[in-house]
Amino acid sequence: MFLNVILAALLAVGGLFGAVPARAQSYPDRPVRIVVPFTPGSPNDVVARVLAPPLSVRLGQPVIIENRPGGSTTIGVKSVLAGDRDGYTLLAMSSPTLFLGSLVNEAVTFDPLKELVPISTVGSTALVMVLTPDLPVTSVKQLVTHANANPGTVNIGYGRGTLPNLSSELFKVVTGANTASIPYRGGAQVVTDILGGRVQINLGSPATLLPLIGDGRLRAVAVTSPVRMPDLPEVPTMIESGYPDVIGTNHWAVLGPAGIPEAIVGKLNREINEILKTAEFQLSLRKIGAEPMGGSPQDFARLIADEYKVWAPIVKATGFKLE
Repeated sequence: MFLNVILAALLAVGGLFGAVPARAQSYPDRPVRIVVPFTPGSPNDVVARVLAPPLSVRLGQPVIIENRPGGSTTIGVKSVLAGDRDGYTLLAMSSPTLFLGSLVNEAVTFDPLKELVPISTVGSTALVMVLTPDLPVTSVKQLVTHANANPGTVNIGYGRGTLPNLSSELFKVVTGANTASIPYRGGAQVVTDILGGRVQINLGSPATLLPLIGDGRLRAVAVTSPVRMPDLPEVPTMIESGYPDVIGTNHWAVLGPAGIPEAIVGKLNREINEILKTAEFQLSLRKIGAEPMGGSPQDFARLIADEYKVWAPIVKATGFKLE
């Protein structure tokens, strides 16, 4: 049922080969703004800023990244929904963060799955669990044992209303680890505090964590992917660590408010997919631990529907709430 609702909502963008209105033919004739509902330096922001330069070249207009954090992403999303539906105000956001707020936050009075139109996925990545090097553990099982033997001494940080938020709470429920949760406005702030010692654990994105793992400032102990990450071949998966139910994969994408002309959605989708084919852009994504994806708007709608089926019961089972 849920999948049918999403696909029905995409009928407005399904006829990508129909007549092209004049405004779509001239699109874009001014700068395009991409709103990121997270703080600068957060994983969503990093991916958006990797995409913006080549997209600007292909569109022939500046592509401007605007950070609008706060409200568990609702401030940024609402700013996009309040704008004109002409393709000049877009949204960079990942799934399942896209629908997480609507599952657990009563303050979310809009349905992002109906009021936003998928344009294209950009890339995907699993999460990596990192620890401060001063913790005397080298595995997830040792971490759980240490946290339970030393209550009140181990904190786990995450960006509020994100996949790391949900996966971190899932980790606590599955493992029984006695850790305190510290929510932040974005992943970049978590990194600052884990380096400063206020937080000891972060289950976050390789986009921001790989450089810190590489220079020894953080210790990686597990990844949430089904197989080991190419960039972290010595780091075991959560499955190998004995916790197969601790999962999490981000799918970064570009979306717009429902009502954008179908020809503009089609143009943006084609341009992003052409960018994703280039070796240079693929390398840029892989440097931040992401794999290029691409595909049609309908492909992303199906992905969202599949993820909703996975995460909705987990949210219910864990009693997850936004703090």
